[in-house]
Amino acid sequence: MAQFDYDLFVIGGGSGGVRAGRLTASMGKKVGIAEEHRYGGTCVIRGCVPKKLLVYASQFPEHFEDAAGYGWTVPEAAFDWRTLLANKDLEIARLEGLYRRGLENAGADLFDCRAELVDRHTIRLVGQDRTVTADKILIATGGRPNPHAALPGHELCISSNEAFYLDDLPDSIVIAGGGYIAVEFANIFHGLGVKTTLVYRGREILGRFDMDLRRQLHDTMEKKGISILCHTIFEKIEKRADGRLDAHLSDGSVVVTDHVMLALGRDPNTEGLGLEAAGVDLGPRGEILVDDYSRTNVDNIYAVGDVTDRVALTPVAIHEAMCFVETAFRDNPTVPDHDCVATAVFSQPEIGTVGLSEDDAAKRYSEVEIYRALFRPMRHTLSGRDEKMLMKLVVDGQSKRVVGAHILGPDAGEMAQLLGIAVKAKLTKADFDRTMAVHPSAAEELVTMYQPSYRLKDGERVG
Repeated sequence: MAQFDYDLFVIGGGSGGVRAGRLTASMGKKVGIAEEHRYGGTCVIRGCVPKKLLVYASQFPEHFEDAAGYGWTVPEAAFDWRTLLANKDLEIARLEGLYRRGLENAGADLFDCRAELVDRHTIRLVGQDRTVTADKILIATGGRPNPHAALPGHELCISSNEAFYLDDLPDSIVIAGGGYIAVEFANIFHGLGVKTTLVYRGREILGRFDMDLRRQLHDTMEKKGISILCHTIFEKIEKRADGRLDAHLSDGSVVVTDHVMLALGRDPNTEGLGLEAAGVDLGPRGEILVDDYSRTNVDNIYAVGDVTDRVALTPVAIHEAMCFVETAFRDNPTVPDHDCVATAVFSQPEIGTVGLSEDDAAKRYSEVEIYRALFRPMRHTLSGRDEKMLMKLVVDGQSKRVVGAHILGPDAGEMAQLLGIAVKAKLTKADFDRTMAVHPSAAEELVTMYQPSYRLKDGERVG
């Protein structure tokens, strides 16, 4: 609109902000976007993408071991951490370039600086000594690791951000946390030959996942050599004279380690953005409160992605951004769909899951059927690797609809993406049963579990 410099100004150049900015600019709207670090955000720069590259690297030792059973003689392998990081950095730079060019080609103005709100229509470009105005503003600043500032010695610890840039691969590491990031990095470091300890205050890792997956992964990780200490927290971290760290635990023990990594959740990245000056309401964790259409209480200011603390996943942020564009610029109000979001944990073995866990289904439905298979996948038969695969379907006993699907094992994330379609489409167990199996494959178990392993009635197991 004529009285504003921009039709839309986006603060934050991550996956959600970039998608919203690019789509809106491609409609011929005047768009500005500011990013104080690097375009691509958490996922591309210091999250999902570099993490997955490190996961691949950490899997090779087991691949080398397994090759012997298939007739391969693999010479003694050597690993160079700095080569991995250098190649990782090249790929991240390539992806960031794609994000930038996508915005530029769509006609958006890019600002490589921090941006803060002055009021509901005015943005201060920090370091450029000027302000710009916008009709609509989108906040997409994501989240950041919780520094756990109450922990004595927390300043001696690293987060996932620093883990991607360590000068040298440590001999040992202690990781605090039991969620995605903690579990994935525990497997990464262990796979690269680092003595790894995972410390978690809960009774079992991966709190919101199906309990069968959690227990089976826990057991498998411990068999691999990862030490997992549940019902345990850090009391304090101290630096030794030799530069190593003493991690004092609540059970009275002390673990000597090269690094302590804190993976204790992430906080919405709202501090110092000027949201109070613009009148934007925040929640108790600093998250931006939004309605069903991602609109804040200030009707021209929207927010998407992790900064809203809804579903903190990259594809969800992108989906919310696309819904925002439909709502704000295409006269097609669209509510983001957060139901049945498939997800993966790139542990080793990995997890793929969509829908309700057994416990959650038991709370929602009076009758539940559980179909469960625990088996040794074919790929491990000649390698001799003693590692099981778990597949589980959770079914509403009355409608027979599959309401949850959970996999632990090789390629579980890939299978979960396809299962997400089936669960989202509300297919029934009969639909699964009449689907022809792909043989020989691990995934065929999903369509050949014809009889329930057991049933639940009003939350109690009945057979």
